[in-house]
Formats: sequence, structure tokens, C-alpha cells
Amino acid sequence: MSESEDKRPLGKSIVMAAAGLLSLLYLVNPTMGLIELIPDNVPGFGNFDEAAAAALLVGALAYFGLDITKIFTGSKKTTEKPVKGNVVES
Repeated sequence: MSESEDKRPLGKSIVMAAAGLLSLLYLVNPTMGLIELIPDNVPGFGNFDEAAAAALLVGALAYFGLDITKIFTGSKKTTEKPVKGNVVES
């Protein structure tokens, strides 16, 4: 653990964990669409509540050190160094 992780306020950690769990529960949708903040069939606005819940979940995960946005960057880090040698051109 780094020093910055040790100095997190307990209250903020509890709030972030609760927000993450509630957003995950909202996205899992155990009510099968019976209880929605914004109904999905509203044109133009129907999926904003799910987008907000997903953003909240990503933020909560990043707060605890799990940055899943790296999945979407497309760049891969390699530890291999290029080998210098003779290059044969055809």
C-alpha cells in the first residue's frame, strides 16, 4: 500500500464504497425494469440513468485503485526491449 492509500478518510471511503455498490446494484437491475429513475423508452434521455450509474461505478473503482479505463485506451505496455542486430532487407 502506498502512503496516499493509507491517508484516505474513512468516511469518504465508506461513501465511495456505498456509491459503487449502489450503482452496481442499479446496473444489475434486479427489478427487471419495474423501478427506473428514467424509463428507457423516453427518447433521447432513456439511458442517462444507466450512463450515470456506470460513470459512478468507474469512479468508485478508480478511487480504490482499480482503473478500468485502461482497458479502453488500446495501448499495451511491453517490458521487452528491441533487439539490436543485423537487419536484412530484401
